[in-house]
Amino acid sequence: MSPKMHSKRLTAVKFANAVNKIEGVPVTNQAKKLSAQWARGEISGSAMKAVLIAKHKRSVTDTHHE
Repeated sequence: MSPKMHSKRLTAVKFANAVNKIEGVPVTNQAKKLSAQWARGEISGSAMKAVLIAKHKRSVTDTHHE
């Protein structure tokens, strides 16, 4: 990945985290880790999204069974 693309991705991650903060939505450590991996080109955006959706689905399911 080019340095320019890496920089653009870092900017996108910072922007997304800022928007979430403004909206009162906490950014989990796992989301931050996945975003960093995406910014470095280690995982795709689709892979990052799939992991986060699966985690949140499990969280909702676990909460409803308590």
